[in-house]
Amino acid sequence: MSDNLHHGPLYRDTPLILSVSGVNKAFDGFKAIDDLNFYLEEGELRTVIGPNGAGKSTFMDIITGCTRPDSGSVTLHANDGHDVNLVKLKEFEINRLGIGRKFQTPSVYKSHTVYDNLVLSLNRARGVLKTFFYKETAEDRECIMEVLKTIRLESRVHDLAGMLSHGQKQWLEIGMLLAQGPRILLIDEPAAGMSDEETERTGELLLGLEKKHSLIVIEHDMEFIRQIARKVTVLHQGHVLKEGTFDRVQSDPAVVEVYLGRQGKKDTNK
Repeated sequence: MSDNLHHGPLYRDTPLILSVSGVNKAFDGFKAIDDLNFYLEEGELRTVIGPNGAGKSTFMDIITGCTRPDSGSVTLHANDGHDVNLVKLKEFEINRLGIGRKFQTPSVYKSHTVYDNLVLSLNRARGVLKTFFYKETAEDRECIMEVLKTIRLESRVHDLAGMLSHGQKQWLEIGMLLAQGPRILLIDEPAAGMSDEETERTGELLLGLEKKHSLIVIEHDMEFIRQIARKVTVLHQGHVLKEGTFDRVQSDPAVVEVYLGRQGKKDTNK
């Protein structure tokens, strides 16, 4: 049986949380996404790789509603059986359904403490008056302390976010997403710019989120991918070139030709 799942899921032990089916997107004649089919299981940690221009960012843009596809569907499978086609929704509506995205460059409130960053991210009623008169509840505090423990920043709770290292800012932003109680986390190159120690700790953090949340992680660092990979999806020219285990994907001739071979040449030229 092929590693690729181009015709959709037939038999699965774990229910799907996200289905991307027959999606196409072109920009000024350039086809960024070409008949893309992608299926994510509930609680799955999936890594997505591919060369520059493979469509990885556009793929995430489409899931989050930043970009609307020309055709195809993006379905969020709800626990109550009422599935939702995300292509009909706006970005904020998709976010409210429990899909959170972290970009490569960390975006935190640098002049606020670590704790306050998490408070501001809590999934609660918004609005100027409600925010101004907000009073922390025991439930809110419990949620924040649990997130702090998960991202290992308990000792920095009262420090300004701007004082954190690059890696710690990345963890804080992941924590800010977790405070929203997401079903799906989209994480773009979390290991970029990190030290080896920070990279390893980031991998441990993401592995710890597996089963509790569903994650799609886009990354170029192959050693980091080796650390966290359960199933790897390789994108090329806007569609799925290969899917499978890290070892299977790494040894695939087509993947080596279009991506891994180029990565090796870059490393040699450093």
